[in-house]
Amino acid sequence: MPPHLQAQMGSFTRKSTFFWAATGATVGLANFWQFPYLASRHGGGLFILLYLACLLLITLPLAITETSFGRYSRHGIVRAMDNFVLTAKRSRNWIWLGYLSVLAAFVVLSYTAVFGAIALAWVFYGASGDFTGNTAAHAASVLSRLVSDPQRYPVFMAWHGFFLLLVAGVSMRGVVRGLERAFRLLVPATLILLMGFVGFAVYFGEAGAAMARFLALHPQDVTMDSVKAALFHAFFTLGLGVGVWAIFGAYSSPHTRLKRSVLAVVLLDTLVAVLAGLALFAVVVDVDGNQANRGFGLLFVALPAALGQLPASQVVIALLFLMLVMVIWASALALMEPVIGWLRERTDLSRGKATLMALVSCWLWGLLSLYSLNIWSSYRPAGATLFRWLELISGGVFIPAVGVMVSLFAGWCLTRRLLRKILGNTPGWVFDGWYWVMRWVLPLVVVYIGLQYTVFSLSQWCDGDSRTFWCDGNARAEVSSAPQRLPEARLSSN
Repeated sequence: MPPHLQAQMGSFTRKSTFFWAATGATVGLANFWQFPYLASRHGGGLFILLYLACLLLITLPLAITETSFGRYSRHGIVRAMDNFVLTAKRSRNWIWLGYLSVLAAFVVLSYTAVFGAIALAWVFYGASGDFTGNTAAHAASVLSRLVSDPQRYPVFMAWHGFFLLLVAGVSMRGVVRGLERAFRLLVPATLILLMGFVGFAVYFGEAGAAMARFLALHPQDVTMDSVKAALFHAFFTLGLGVGVWAIFGAYSSPHTRLKRSVLAVVLLDTLVAVLAGLALFAVVVDVDGNQANRGFGLLFVALPAALGQLPASQVVIALLFLMLVMVIWASALALMEPVIGWLRERTDLSRGKATLMALVSCWLWGLLSLYSLNIWSSYRPAGATLFRWLELISGGVFIPAVGVMVSLFAGWCLTRRLLRKILGNTPGWVFDGWYWVMRWVLPLVVVYIGLQYTVFSLSQWCDGDSRTFWCDGNARAEVSSAPQRLPEARLSSN
């Protein structure tokens, strides 16, 4: 590969690695605990079509832009913005777009590792038969003991540290021997396990009921809230605004057809969400008389309880949560990379030292989220735990702000001639559509997403004891108009 086509931190050696790496970055817990719930409430198959439309028309252009920035500059998002600012002779304040993107990746990574710790523990609990033949109440008590018990938080910390060591063990080996090999192994293995789970669920579960609930068309359930939910989920599920697309674009082989690969990743991410929803609703129909629809209740309580009643439950539960560990592991590897890349470009540290610095920082910062679930659970500044604040700041402020800044910078600060070079070989009508969306549509849409996400999150913190100013009577009336459930950020949703 010619030297001028190589990223400073390394490059993938195979043209398909970008596809596997980007898929690993985009497929997250939201595909399992958020998308099925949204589809079942907002029209089934019609919601899936709405979601695809939002992906292709709104958020896909932003993903292509971030990736093209990295590919053209062969650097992470901070150095890429530095180069573009110099080339276009724009204010250096635009470089803050890059810094904010790396900071968003770091914050999301810090609580992603907490989810990884829980999933990792569930692999061992499932394999040991802890859920076999037991009820959802038992699964809930196991979750409570691990996550919320103030006396057992060192055990939770151990799982948290173990998961981060898995991430660091791959990252330290470099772009080719670490990331490339890991993504080419983890993502296909995840898909194989998912197909196995779908087959098991269809055979032993209620596949007909799941299809009727999840895939059938229910036009009576489609409202404006359905459009909002599809738009919000489309924005957050792709891992936008955290520098991942840019760094993987920088690593991509010059032979990779970037725009086609990004489109393929978007379609595969949707397919994974559809298959996951079909399998989940085939198995989790009704557990102990309570419908479990989403989030922690679906994945870590209702699902193991339902599987515990089926044949070979120990093996199935262990393999299922191994698959989820691999999903979170791949996401964490992707989120770690913008941070490592920035440290290396900023300080000229070796790969090993930069990874170690990122690992220790993430572990310490992640303890804020971990402790807020147990020993610091009573500490609620302005009505919310530290974990909820981190989730709000990343999902409601950092990520939308980066999305707005990328679209404004591309649409208004760079010349059409330079943009054509950045995007590469692109048909005229495709470029014109992309340019129009970046210039006029995305800034407004992403601002709306950020504001609505923030309003909704703040409204969820209001209870009878809250004394925060937004929880007075007028504020309650205003936030009541927010969508019922907005997708949460990358993993707590991603």
